[in-house]
Amino acid sequence: MSERRRKRSIFDLMSEYMEEFEALADELIEGTFAERPSWNTESCCLEPLCNVFVTPDEVVITVDLPNTEHETLKVEALSEDLIEITARMKRKMRFADFGITHREGEFSSFRCQTRVPVSVDTKRMKISFKHGILEIRFQRKRGHEIKVE
Repeated sequence: MSERRRKRSIFDLMSEYMEEFEALADELIEGTFAERPSWNTESCCLEPLCNVFVTPDEVVITVDLPNTEHETLKVEALSEDLIEITARMKRKMRFADFGITHREGEFSSFRCQTRVPVSVDTKRMKISFKHGILEIRFQRKRGHEIKVE
């Protein structure tokens, strides 16, 4: 007596496809939004907290740079939509200063790169640094839409 192969229903097939789709979507999301450390022990730098605020007339970028030597602060437009900020610290920080005992390394500078989501005039940026907070203001170019990544 031969066994009959059971036909799979359309619902079973759809369920399998949906499980595969969900697994692929989860993998893609993890790869895209994976967190990374905010330090680089090779270059001895920390990545500071940064915020980009877009208004109808301007873009304001604020960066938290505590314990920074004002004279070493450098803001550079790498391209039309990418800004790099670097600064040296007044004193070196170690992982132990943050209460982290299972890692070794020390940091002597800050470095971050941030994208500007709209077209701005990078030649006319206004920079102010007060109480460890860096503020960079850019005038928006007229007639350009926000870039969504």
